[in-house]
Amino acid sequence: MPRALPIRARRPGVAASASVPRVAGWLVGALALALLMGGPTGAQPGGAASAPAPSPTVTVVTLNVLHGGAFSGRTGRDEHLEERFGLVVPALRALDPDVVGIQEASTSRERGNVAARLASALAFNYVYGAALFHLTSSSRFNEHVAAFMNFTEGPAVLSRFPIARQEVIKLPACSGLLDPRVLVYAELTTPWGVLPVFSTHISGVACQSDAVARLVSERRGALPGILMGDFNATEESPTITRLTQESGFVDAFRAANPGVVGPTVWQPVTAAAPLAQRRVDYVFVVPGRNGTGHVLESRVVIDRPGRRPDGTPLWPSDHYGVLVRLALDRAMATAPGSPGEATREEDGPPVRATPEERSE
Repeated sequence: MPRALPIRARRPGVAASASVPRVAGWLVGALALALLMGGPTGAQPGGAASAPAPSPTVTVVTLNVLHGGAFSGRTGRDEHLEERFGLVVPALRALDPDVVGIQEASTSRERGNVAARLASALAFNYVYGAALFHLTSSSRFNEHVAAFMNFTEGPAVLSRFPIARQEVIKLPACSGLLDPRVLVYAELTTPWGVLPVFSTHISGVACQSDAVARLVSERRGALPGILMGDFNATEESPTITRLTQESGFVDAFRAANPGVVGPTVWQPVTAAAPLAQRRVDYVFVVPGRNGTGHVLESRVVIDRPGRRPDGTPLWPSDHYGVLVRLALDRAMATAPGSPGEATREEDGPPVRATPEERSE
């Protein structure tokens, strides 16, 4: 066994003997320096290694909730709307989105304002835009028709973030005067800046998607925009390629799921089995001035039936929903402010569900 090197005892205030190997002195010096500097380079107090702060994320869901038809306000035949409403609310709560795009949100004296009721159930702000019945240029005539029919319907945006500005924009009547369509726009005040969000329900014709592409591009902001809706068209159609190939909007589901069909329509609400075969519901990410963001996840949701009191199946809608989780690069973040033009006089104030509109 090798003998240990002798180390002389030292008196207080006297340095250690030179017989101690030099490497020990180096180690002691390095340890003292590390303690003075708070640990190894890049370490935080307590020994935890530093890491870049995660990028902020936004979760969005789009869903066509099925109003039951233009005559449902008079006939009461609304495809079990109240029961389906009771399925949609817990499904949305479970998904915990930040923003929800709704299509076929409806109103009548009996059902109330479905968009407002959903917003209240989620404790969200909302913007609703009635498409029916914008049949003429006379708003008074249109209001009389809506009152007689006891019905309006259109898209909506629901948001946990405050709504700084809103617009309801009439789209071209490409399919005829009896098929009016609108685009709902909301500027959301997030901790990272103003988030432009759009919800629409178009007829599936390219002339309407052309108008949507132009209107959305005109309202481009620093942060990426989010365009959601029921486009009544498959991704290979001119209606959708106008948005993806010509305007550069990102089909979030396709970006996250190459080669996956992801059908969203049409599902008879009382059918025993899933029957959706086509994908017509989309979330598009619109590149912002400071970047496009990154799609972390996208999947079809709200695609399972519930049960009626008699045990028969009931689906939340004849459409399935689409969820997208989007990461925002921190370099995109800007101070809150409007990404578009100044607020127009016809824009209404931000809307929040009132106690009278709440759903039990």
